[in-house]
Amino acid sequence: MKPEIKILSQISPDQSVICILGNNIIPNYLSLSKSEKEYARKRLSEKDEYVFINSYYKCTYLVRIKDDLPEFKIREELRKTAYNLKKLIKSNSHSEIVISSDDTFDGAIEAFTEGLILSFYSFKKYKTREDEKDKKNYPGKLLLYGKIKKPDLKWFTELCEAVYLVRDMINEPANHLNAVGLGKEIRRIGDISGFNVEILNKGKIEALKMGGLLAVNKGSVDPPVFCILEWKPAGKLNKKPIVLVGKGVIYDTGGLNIKTGDYMAQMKADMAGAATVAGVMYVAAKTSVPLHIIGLVPATDNRPGGNAYTQGDILTMHNNTTVEVGNTDAEGRLILADAISYAGNYSPELIIDIATLTGSAAMTFGNQAIAIMGNADRKYFTLLDESGNEVYERVAELLFWDEYGELLKSDIADIKNVGGREAGAITAGKFLETFTKSPMLHLDIAGTGLLKKDDFYRSKEGPGSGLRLLATFIKKLAEEYRKK
Repeated sequence: MKPEIKILSQISPDQSVICILGNNIIPNYLSLSKSEKEYARKRLSEKDEYVFINSYYKCTYLVRIKDDLPEFKIREELRKTAYNLKKLIKSNSHSEIVISSDDTFDGAIEAFTEGLILSFYSFKKYKTREDEKDKKNYPGKLLLYGKIKKPDLKWFTELCEAVYLVRDMINEPANHLNAVGLGKEIRRIGDISGFNVEILNKGKIEALKMGGLLAVNKGSVDPPVFCILEWKPAGKLNKKPIVLVGKGVIYDTGGLNIKTGDYMAQMKADMAGAATVAGVMYVAAKTSVPLHIIGLVPATDNRPGGNAYTQGDILTMHNNTTVEVGNTDAEGRLILADAISYAGNYSPELIIDIATLTGSAAMTFGNQAIAIMGNADRKYFTLLDESGNEVYERVAELLFWDEYGELLKSDIADIKNVGGREAGAITAGKFLETFTKSPMLHLDIAGTGLLKKDDFYRSKEGPGSGLRLLATFIKKLAEEYRKK
């Protein structure tokens, strides 16, 4: 459960405090003894990451800022330090704890608190026995003391809440969450935050002739859904909407090109892109972002049963493009293509799709960057880069030359769904580009969205990669509109 967050106006001498120090001067409001201050100064002079002082009736945690880094990297170091402190904080069983700063930059408290909250996350819905190590709890309240603006508090509180919602969806096993169930969860999130949700059933999907989504679904006993999410505030600043498209493959076996070895192990998370789109819509609605935003989520599992689609099949997509199936494990791009084609109905300013799409992106950037490519105006790339640095979900651009699209040519159809092993992440993006005339950006989160171990506060239990990036991008885009 995410802790409650409040702003504190005054610290009492007996309260446990985490204090972020901009220098080695220890503020008087911490009420430390002379010997405790001397001990702390000695440890801080040795450049320890943090200093812990147990005064028996309270605990004090002093966090040192690395002042030789750019501010955005200092923010990330604070998030990581919060992760490194989480076990110690838990072992002390605080019911509440104060987070403060002294002589630091604006936003230091928020960055540390964000890292701490995201580090606290765990998915224990199906655990019926409590481990000894889990008996002690994280603080139920985080009290923030310092220069914090209420809008900033509202923003990062809702952002953290959205990460929890997204992680919960990603962690649900396939036998508890099918495509229909994902649609219901997205509707619930829309209801609690204020955006509209329309869910199209299989019959409506057939009427729309979404051949990619229907083909991938053929091997499953569960029907597909197509979810349309909309946030359209009265004071919207954009004439044309931003459309977000998220890959909703509930579970990916690879289909008849079945995944071997341990490649199937994390595939309940193959709908991370869909969850991310729902999370961004939640933040936009909760914080009243003044932009018209559409979210599109095609959802199905990919299984080898029944009348599963095969290599060599020819599919007719929503926009009548014919596709030769070269590999049934390249299913994500097929369902995204139908959604991107459908997005044309809104004449969007920009389409952004997000997906755990290719092993190629993961091999290229590992878990350090989200692969980005597209044909949109450079201003959007710049804004995404700035947003990525701010929340440390960095993006790395791949080339998007027309020549890469040549690799997708088919002898018997308009296009193939795979272009070979070379440049796999790029050819996947070029495949998607053929299904729209609108400006688009493609985000491949295969490396950052599927983790085998914790990356500090980015939990291996569904890190929610791309959510904080896209939410911040939308916020910054609204700010750019206000300047016009």
